[in-house]
Amino acid sequence: MVAKITIPKSLEAALNYNEKKVQKGVAQCLYAGNYLKDADQLNFYQKMDGFETNNRLNKMATTKTLHASLNFDPSEKLSNDKLIEIASAYMDRIGFGTQPFLIYKHEDAGHPHIHLVSTTIKDDGSRINTHNIGRNQSEKARKEIEQLYGLIRAERQQQLLKPGIKPVDAAKAIYGVSETKRSISNVVDAVFSQYKFTSLPEFNAALKQFNIVADRGKEEGRIYKNRGLVYRILDANGNKIGVPIKASTIGCRPILDNLEKKYSVNESAREALKQRTKNAIDDCLQKSSGSIKSLIVALSQKQIYTVLRQNEDGRLYGITFVDNQNKVVFNGSDLGKGYSAAALQSKLSSEDKQSLQRDETKEGGSKSAINKELGQQKQQEKFITPIIKSESLLDILLSTKEQHDNTPSGLLKKKRKKKRKNQDL
Repeated sequence: MVAKITIPKSLEAALNYNEKKVQKGVAQCLYAGNYLKDADQLNFYQKMDGFETNNRLNKMATTKTLHASLNFDPSEKLSNDKLIEIASAYMDRIGFGTQPFLIYKHEDAGHPHIHLVSTTIKDDGSRINTHNIGRNQSEKARKEIEQLYGLIRAERQQQLLKPGIKPVDAAKAIYGVSETKRSISNVVDAVFSQYKFTSLPEFNAALKQFNIVADRGKEEGRIYKNRGLVYRILDANGNKIGVPIKASTIGCRPILDNLEKKYSVNESAREALKQRTKNAIDDCLQKSSGSIKSLIVALSQKQIYTVLRQNEDGRLYGITFVDNQNKVVFNGSDLGKGYSAAALQSKLSSEDKQSLQRDETKEGGSKSAINKELGQQKQQEKFITPIIKSESLLDILLSTKEQHDNTPSGLLKKKRKKKRKNQDL
């Protein structure tokens, strides 16, 4: 169990963070400790007042809120009652057992975890000392609870969460067979044992971010017909380079037969991890600027690597997401209809046009020009070029417009100030 404690300056911010998760349907308030009513009978203001009743007794304290999270290993399937029991034991051990506190179960990540919100002000107005509470009381409590409930230790969890996989440096690895084999083996061993994938293309999506590919060769070739598999290094342009390494010579034996044995097992194991990936995509869609390129950049900040699948003409026909936090791979369509390549393109295109229409309303006078560009873009959609390598005309229009708008706005502001100064004189 990994325990983390923060001392927010604002009680409202900590409470809002959790309540908004509840409103989105990705969290629930499990328990209200030392309240007069059960959690499901309390609204936001009643929950807030449970803390403020104590906080009003101490006007000198600058920080009055405790916000903690308890994170469990994905393999640990804990009931709500068990989570409440563990959380209550933790709060008691860090000195908050008699304080009003709320327990929230979050379901927007691949691992089970709960958040705890409480006040540091006691009912006599004194403040609980939280100096080094994370290093001292929390660590001691965490270790005791791990042993008491048979939980996976934090040290083991953190070891599993470390990426530990470095992309292959193609320039250094291709100078000899031994260097190539060592570089490939390090990556393949880690991805094969840690990631959940259900097909060879999905396995390759995870490998690609580390500059490696599992290659069956051409369909008419000897390797393909004999169900063979070799591993190759990819250069910066995605080209296969260097000496191919046979799968059978790599320590974990990632041959085709062994890969296929993992597919069905991973299919069921990754089901519980879908929601975190979907939530990340939904969040990035709201913030993206209407292009696949901006979506990919936003997802990378959430540890999700995106692979676009395009035909020889550059037309996008598929999309794959590699969630490096949960070490799981999904094709867009596996997440649901709204996450396929076509659906995402349609949604982003729609948002792009809406954005232009809003700009058009604000600016005025440029309607015909923008409509003309939109018409040209619609014709070009029939022959989509690789999106990741070049900006669309629409992106250029938008970025140019934003730069143009910002400059006169700043100048006008300065002129008005100067004018007022002259008037005062």
